[in-house]
Amino acid sequence: MSTILPSIEPLAPSSETGTVPARRLSSLLLALTAAASLVAWWAGPAIGKWAFDYPRAWQIPAARHIGGWMKWLVNEASFGLFSFTDFTRFLAALIDLPYTLALSLLSTGFLSGQGSAAVQIVPPLSFLGVIALVGLMGYHAGGRRLSALMVFCFGFLAVFGQWTSAMVTLASILVAVPIGVAFGLLLGLLAYRLPLFERAIAPLLDLMQTIPIFAYLVPILFFFGFGPTAAIVGTLIYAMPPMVRITVLGLRAVPSEIRDLGHMVGCSRRQMTWKVMVPSASDALMVGVNQVIMLSLNMVIIASMIGAGGLGFDVLAALRRLDIGAGLQAGFAIVALAVALDRVSQAYAKKAGTSAPAGLSGNILQRHPYLIASVGMIGIGLVASLLSPQLAAYPEALTLSTGTFWNEVVKWINVNFFDVLEAVRTTILIHLLVPLKRFLGELPWIGVVVMLALAGYRLGGLRLALICGALSFLIAATGQWEKAMITVYLCGIAVVIASLIGIPIGIVAAERERLWRWLQVVIDTLQTLPSFVYLMPAVMLFRVGDFTALIAIVAYAVAPAIRYTVLGLERVDPKVVEAGRAMGCTPWQILTKIKLKLALPEIMLGLNQTIMFALSMLVITALVGTRDLGQEVYIALTKADTGRGLVAGLAVAFIAIIADRMIAAGAARVRERIA
Repeated sequence: MSTILPSIEPLAPSSETGTVPARRLSSLLLALTAAASLVAWWAGPAIGKWAFDYPRAWQIPAARHIGGWMKWLVNEASFGLFSFTDFTRFLAALIDLPYTLALSLLSTGFLSGQGSAAVQIVPPLSFLGVIALVGLMGYHAGGRRLSALMVFCFGFLAVFGQWTSAMVTLASILVAVPIGVAFGLLLGLLAYRLPLFERAIAPLLDLMQTIPIFAYLVPILFFFGFGPTAAIVGTLIYAMPPMVRITVLGLRAVPSEIRDLGHMVGCSRRQMTWKVMVPSASDALMVGVNQVIMLSLNMVIIASMIGAGGLGFDVLAALRRLDIGAGLQAGFAIVALAVALDRVSQAYAKKAGTSAPAGLSGNILQRHPYLIASVGMIGIGLVASLLSPQLAAYPEALTLSTGTFWNEVVKWINVNFFDVLEAVRTTILIHLLVPLKRFLGELPWIGVVVMLALAGYRLGGLRLALICGALSFLIAATGQWEKAMITVYLCGIAVVIASLIGIPIGIVAAERERLWRWLQVVIDTLQTLPSFVYLMPAVMLFRVGDFTALIAIVAYAVAPAIRYTVLGLERVDPKVVEAGRAMGCTPWQILTKIKLKLALPEIMLGLNQTIMFALSMLVITALVGTRDLGQEVYIALTKADTGRGLVAGLAVAFIAIIADRMIAAGAARVRERIA
């Protein structure tokens, strides 16, 4: 299963890194700056209070300006014949039409009237019809095994009492994914045709992928109000960037021979795009579709906070009342839905990459048998629901539940291991978390900014130095420095622990194929399990606080460290390993001197992904009492303070971009040295 949070495109190392003396000078300046920062930290604010606490008079009032601009958009902005609010209402109406249709077909049935006075005219599609339909899709995409998996996953939703909520979630997915894919494809085509447009939207895509989801929920509420439509819009913003990037990459990967053939037969610009380029890149585009699906499912819980309902609302409600059993059951339902949609989209991606059969002749039944069968199943399902309303939903008396089991497991752990857990929590807090938090919080901001700029110059040249220096300065200039350091401290410790756990596991799994197959199932589950679910057992075992947040972040972020380590080791050329054995290298030497060295670029990219996962989860942990940027974003959401939320969200995005660019530049330099 592909990663949930796609990485930002790496920044290639600049040719501006300079000569060897210049690099040595930058390293010397970096060391001197670090030493000066440590001296300043030891001496304290007596050296200069402004260097530790960015003066309030110097701060950029970004939150006030953004908030004012948002109010102007909602209340005053107009485009002649219509206002901005009219435009957002029009978009909401366009989205609401297919959503209402999908929801009626899958969950509520077709209704007459509004609100409590609504009367069901036609019941929803029978659960048996839906299961049969997804089974047919699985068979068409990947054969009997995939069909059985699809039936099992959707059967799981019915048997464990999650059918109604799952269908509400599926309805929003069925609307969000096609819109996200269509707009992502169009923007990708435009970026492919116009390099200037690609360069213009690249920073926007970076921000869309790194700004915490909570941050842009506030403006979405401003524009679209509370309800499923707003949730779908938020899902689109979160899930669309990978489709844009993959479209550009897929089109560029089309062989030049195919493009030349298109020109030779006299294709017009439109024909070249839709008849030649897009079909040739269909396998890559289906990977983009897979990413949009997975990111949309990852959004379901957060979207439930602004009215999406469905499984996300069930998990959120369970978290609020600390009902780990109900939360896990709803979380596993999301996993089942994610596995089914992921596998079927991957199967269609593989199918798109194979050569299509010769054009079939005959009637429509012969040309499109599966499409006709699907329409027939929908019709039979609706008729079955009309004739027998009991078939519309799985019988409640036959449902199973694991909620009590999970609650009892947590209760047993608390009763028998409370003293041990409390001792571990207290020890780590006193000896690791609190000292590091105090150290980072007391560092002079100007020293950190200069160090980041010099490190950027050392890794990637002047361009990277300017990016790192400017973004870190903006964090301080907008008054977010203190909270940003708490974010860095929690994220940094979590990434180190996740790497120390994930990399050794990846090394062992790379040597044992059977272990890796089982481990993939665990990783896929961890990556599709809603992030909120990680909080519930952590809170019930360790209560609220930084340690609880750390546990949840590590559990969520360890998966990419394992996956990329295995990927890097699998890519090592076996001939190089055999050459090492022939030279008499011990197994330890082969691992440390050959395999790990050659796999280091992929391991560094895994570190990049681990940081992105940690930052994504860190915002969620604001619900358990952390005092970082995540809490600032969450407070802004509860108070509907658009400016405050976006400024804090941009600070998180800046941290993510700095880390991404520096690690990508470091990985590129490692590749150069290996080559």
